[in-house]
Amino acid sequence: MTLLRDEDLAAAFDHAARSYDVLTAANPGYHAHLRRSVRRLGLHNGGRGLRVLDLGCGTGASTAALAALLPEARITAVDASAGMLQQAAAKHWPSNVTFVHAPAERLAESGIDAPFDAVFAAYLFRNAADPDGVLATVHDLLVPHGRLAVHEYTLSGRPAHRAMWTAVCGGIVLPVATALGDGRLYRHLWRSVVEFDTADQFAGRVRAAGFDLVRTLPLPGWQAGITHTFVARRALAAVAGDQ
Repeated sequence: MTLLRDEDLAAAFDHAARSYDVLTAANPGYHAHLRRSVRRLGLHNGGRGLRVLDLGCGTGASTAALAALLPEARITAVDASAGMLQQAAAKHWPSNVTFVHAPAERLAESGIDAPFDAVFAAYLFRNAADPDGVLATVHDLLVPHGRLAVHEYTLSGRPAHRAMWTAVCGGIVLPVATALGDGRLYRHLWRSVVEFDTADQFAGRVRAAGFDLVRTLPLPGWQAGITHTFVARRALAAVAGDQ
């Protein structure tokens, strides 16, 4: 199976949008882990006066984590899938949350009001056809010393963690998704993790994109060694020519 990309991936997410929350709710710790990654951004005072970009917001789980922990921030939530975004926007949101339909690869063309003080991206980069290009875009959308948190399935490199991921997908996720008519998308999601960077490789990718203070932080439970938070800061040296 070839990994889904761009319009094909967005269409698959459109189809899966109505049942997506059901599957994520069955994942132990899913929402708690997102909130933990938001806390790792290290933003204070409820995000008062700050502008935060939620990149790849899906049905709004990451947006909810941001809104809960940063109630004073202005949050712009973006996704390439119209179906996922429709599910997200239909939920009850405070006035500081705005939704925008745009692919991560073409954010510069979307008309969003940059720059941002922080960017949060959950389960996005391994699905991007050009992750380095998306990181470059994120870098350019951040203020100097702006913060980035990436919450992503990135395997540790240990065979046991790869085996755990494959066992969970093959034994639980794929059968349920197939029964719901979304097997193609979830086969892609399984392979997108197996074929993407290890945690160390992705941290190196973030550094190469002009970020410093890069840290790789594990998440607990069954996802230990499978899911990590990457936190980083837009380096001043990389933007000297912009000032």
